[in-house]
Amino acid sequence: MKVLVLTRAPLHINPSQRFRFEIFLPFSTQHDIDFIIKPFFDANSWTSLFNKGNFFNKSTNIILGLLKRCAILPTLFKYEYVYIHRESAPVGPPILEWIMAKVFKKKLIYDFDDAIWIPTSSVVNPFAAKIKCNWKISKICSYSQIVTVGNSFLATFAKNHCEDVRIIPTIVDTENYHNRIKNQNETPIVIGWTGTFTNFYNLEIILPYLASLKKKYNFTFLIIADKNPDFKTIDYEFKKWDLNTEIDDLLKINIGIMPLKNSDFEMGKCAFKAIQYMSLGIPAVVSAVGANKKVVDHNINGYVLENVEEWTEKLEQLLTSQQLRTEMGLHARKKIIADYSVNAYKKEFFTLFKKN
Repeated sequence: MKVLVLTRAPLHINPSQRFRFEIFLPFSTQHDIDFIIKPFFDANSWTSLFNKGNFFNKSTNIILGLLKRCAILPTLFKYEYVYIHRESAPVGPPILEWIMAKVFKKKLIYDFDDAIWIPTSSVVNPFAAKIKCNWKISKICSYSQIVTVGNSFLATFAKNHCEDVRIIPTIVDTENYHNRIKNQNETPIVIGWTGTFTNFYNLEIILPYLASLKKKYNFTFLIIADKNPDFKTIDYEFKKWDLNTEIDDLLKINIGIMPLKNSDFEMGKCAFKAIQYMSLGIPAVVSAVGANKKVVDHNINGYVLENVEEWTEKLEQLLTSQQLRTEMGLHARKKIIADYSVNAYKKEFFTLFKKN
């Protein structure tokens, strides 16, 4: 079976793509499926997309991407399914999806892991919300045979527009990649956060509490991201995200954090930061928002905090107890292996592509 996969970024770059479907690719031959992946952006245009300015280059790259998408249409007869991650094009209405589903009668499988129907934009692309046409998400759902989402909040939205909605969490490979356990005896203790620059605003919520703790305890605050946040109110170490050192960098962390604002957009997040920490035996301290409450078991493999004032107390408990960090970390890894690993969802993913 041939399946056309439409993505935004090339392989191995975008975390959403990597851990929602790229992670299953090594098992495709076992299921006699040939995934043909067609990214909208190439590596250079994807990188430039997240730099300020360059409006002409960005516009040119989008036009080229749209032309590549149009060139795919005459080849659709080769494929039994079209798997779309987030959307076939990052801007404009869902014309391509409509043509594929209604004109070429292709079976669409549509996947997303954020509340992408809510308009947002970053500081580097402030006008993006005006051209994304976020309203198209409901339309793409309605054109699709199956919609897969990362959590129940997203599923509630999708079920208004598609009859067959399935929850497949964003997962990790606990056997071949996230397959090591943090040594909690290592010092100095590191409180860490990983993510993209677009989520720095969530991290800023707890900076005052971390700054207060740093006056009392000797620990390092590590930020692993695609850009340096340039925070002025707290001392921190920055490590630029690198695919080749990703696991080694995460294993520097003793305590992983995932603060979130309580908003509809954050409700759509799939707790993937926590999943990464926990898979490596690192206890997670998270805000009680959305999927965080399902992934992290309070007082067992981490802490789920209702109020920002709780961050100081719970982080202090972990900072001062190596035994607590170790025990919570072991429970955390067991939870991820059981509920958020490739082995837990491999069968469900490949069931999407049933042969006629």
